[in-house]
Amino acid sequence: MFNFFVDSSMKQGDCYCITGSDFNHIKNVLRMKEGESFLVSCEGKSDLCVLKEISGDTAIAEITEENFQDTELPVKIYLFEGLPKSDKMELIIQKCVELGVYAIVPTEMSRCVVKLEEKKKKSKIQRWQSIAESAAKQSKRNLIPEIKDVMSYKEALSFAKSLDLILLPYESKNGMKDTSDALSHIKNGMSVGIIVGPEGGFEEKEVEEAFSAGARVISLGKRILRTETAAITAVGMCMLYTEMNSGENE
Repeated sequence: MFNFFVDSSMKQGDCYCITGSDFNHIKNVLRMKEGESFLVSCEGKSDLCVLKEISGDTAIAEITEENFQDTELPVKIYLFEGLPKSDKMELIIQKCVELGVYAIVPTEMSRCVVKLEEKKKKSKIQRWQSIAESAAKQSKRNLIPEIKDVMSYKEALSFAKSLDLILLPYESKNGMKDTSDALSHIKNGMSVGIIVGPEGGFEEKEVEEAFSAGARVISLGKRILRTETAAITAVGMCMLYTEMNSGENE
């Protein structure tokens, strides 16, 4: 079933008036007929709708069941990702959106090979946000995760301090015990930050600064993971924990 994201201005009574690129997709790409069903997500909620009619440049979708499904995690996961090389960020965004991440913060760290010029940052964010939207549609999310503006490490830590819990995938002498202990602190309604280093890893100073900000170390296993694998694994761990324990973490 197809999923379209709209803003509240498109809702009129028990219908959504869909225009723009989504209208073109409905009419000219999918060639939908009246009576066909699809999802419309608005302000974090997804309604089941049927195509009532095509009127000019507007597709009118009638709501048949409100709050049809809720695919969001009971916690908000913020991924702070050290800027990786080539198109790895696109893979990270796509997969972490599928896993349920709430927002992604591209972060400039000391060992980042990529140094984005200011004039290129805006176009990169637009591209990454488009990937997040496509992944949200594919995975039937209720909302489109936001790709934040690129932050310095200092700015990222300052933002992370406002969250309820900060997790740092890093070398851990206690192994998975640290991970289990850290995940046990996650409760429904919390905001959780995950800080993942770039290809070159963290500098010691960055690790110390993260600990000073209140970060708890977690292990992702005995193997050395690439930055994209580490991001997906860490978000996946949090997703699994919250999904498996959502009833116990009220």
